[in-house]
Amino acid sequence: MTVPHAWRNTDKARHCRPRPVTDAPPVIPDSKVGQLDTLLHDSGILPLIDKELEGRPGPDGLPVRTVLVGLLLALHYGRGANLADAYRILAGHLRPTARSWLGVPDLTGADTHARLAFSRRVYRAFDRLTTALDPHRGERRRRLPAAEAAVIAASWEDDDPEHVRRRALLQEISDRLVLVTVQLAHRRGLFTGWPGDVGADTAPIPSWHHPPSRRRELASVDLTAGWHYCGGAEEGIFGHSATLLVAASRRHPDGARQAGERVSRHPQLALGLVLDTPGKRVGPNTVHALTRLAAHGLGLPAGLLAADRAYTDQLPAHFAVPARRLGYQLVLDYKQEHRGLQGSTASGALLVDGSLACPAMPDPLIHATTNLDDKAVREAGDDEPLTQLLAARTPFFLKRKQNPDPHGTIRLQCPAAGPSPAVSCARFHQVHQTAATRPVTVDLTNPRATTAHTAAKPTVPIPTAELLRPPTPEQLPKICQQPTVTVHPGGLGKIDKFRQDRHYLQPSWQDAYRPARANVEGLNGRAKSHGVNIADPARRLAHGRVAQTILLALMIFTINLDILHSWTQTSTPIADAEFVERNTRSDGQRPPISSASGIPPPADTLTTATT
Repeated sequence: MTVPHAWRNTDKARHCRPRPVTDAPPVIPDSKVGQLDTLLHDSGILPLIDKELEGRPGPDGLPVRTVLVGLLLALHYGRGANLADAYRILAGHLRPTARSWLGVPDLTGADTHARLAFSRRVYRAFDRLTTALDPHRGERRRRLPAAEAAVIAASWEDDDPEHVRRRALLQEISDRLVLVTVQLAHRRGLFTGWPGDVGADTAPIPSWHHPPSRRRELASVDLTAGWHYCGGAEEGIFGHSATLLVAASRRHPDGARQAGERVSRHPQLALGLVLDTPGKRVGPNTVHALTRLAAHGLGLPAGLLAADRAYTDQLPAHFAVPARRLGYQLVLDYKQEHRGLQGSTASGALLVDGSLACPAMPDPLIHATTNLDDKAVREAGDDEPLTQLLAARTPFFLKRKQNPDPHGTIRLQCPAAGPSPAVSCARFHQVHQTAATRPVTVDLTNPRATTAHTAAKPTVPIPTAELLRPPTPEQLPKICQQPTVTVHPGGLGKIDKFRQDRHYLQPSWQDAYRPARANVEGLNGRAKSHGVNIADPARRLAHGRVAQTILLALMIFTINLDILHSWTQTSTPIADAEFVERNTRSDGQRPPISSASGIPPPADTLTTATT
């Protein structure tokens, strides 16, 4: 047997032996400290904090920047977002250069009293920050009487100018901590080709503290916490709710060369975060995050916005209308009682599962999804009778005549109007006095020619009484009097919250909604993993809504950096080149992304593949 070369060399053999575990603390490289410190500066939160703390009585103390960097280091190395972990890292794991950057004293060989004094400086620095941002500073370490707690909790809801200013400043700090990581990805070109699709979700953030006690008339230590109920759950989770935006990706439709594959290749980062009381401002919080994303100056597009059933309960003015005015097209799901016919409009068109339809759509098609349970919705693709009914709906939906303008207004057309009508309607021919089509010879071996013929199109069922005694045009619905209607955001009244831009449960909806929900659940799974775990209150023990908001923003900051790190490790230039090659035509152009109506955009929207 050949003896390995290392065995013949005693020095090499000595180096191959396992080393005993040492009590010396690990040393964090200066590069990691510098990276996190630079990102904090790039976020722009430090000038905001310094301005808010300016002029406060007492000594300056330890810089807040030092504490925030310590918390980020603790999160990066899997310890959690607790001040005790940040103190241990700052006191014993930094090199002299990093300590000089952050203003941390050298505690090597220091006694217990010096270490205890430094730990108190860390806690006081964070307390100074949370006190300055708290609308109403109250007792945070004991349960207050319900009446006293209600006064403090009201400061998070009232219109007092100072309270509003502090709440806005706190949210601005949270927004910037999240968006600085998005800016980093954008600067690296990782969002190239992303169509702007976003998934919105509300996740529970459990509290460490007990809920209020009615028997003892005591409030919780978390004064603004409440019960968060996840979809389908009977038991609630006591804590706060976090509104999260995720960079999603739709799939190529059936029939395309890349059918079933993602349209764009990009990391699924968290794009926005808002922490709030469960059940409050669900829609406005999402709109705020979308607005901040658009106002950050990155020039990111606005594509599809996929949201679950919690958002179809929101008033149109709180979610649907402002989201459309930001340029997003909605892709929604519904509760069981909201499926099917959802109402009618002033023009006479029916709203069927979020899409405007002909007033004379057959009843079996209208009620194809009425009272359909969630399991049947998940398995809709395997239900052949349901699939056929959903496909038969398509010709009766109003056709999009014009894409949305900058305000979200669209023009829709009667399905029997236009040079290529989708249905044959006797009412339309009678009102508009259309000439009878001349007989033409049809090549029955040509599928396109046979499909385009009038005899092959569905016929709108008109009552026999109307055929025998036609009503006057004034007695007909508006959509039947004129071929087009204009739909403004919020123009449908209360039922505008149900309107969406993809036909419900049809392939175009499946290709948009399901991948976005998968991206949302993927981010939730990573956020609740053993690394950061936002669902574990033991990893963020600081008391108060302000502290929880800052710590959660730091957690999402860390999660985004971890996603970017994983992306750079798994997404090689070769894989990116193969993706571009698969999604590039022979003429060097990338195929256009279909619009919500299924019609490709004009030819000038094609993007040239970069090399």
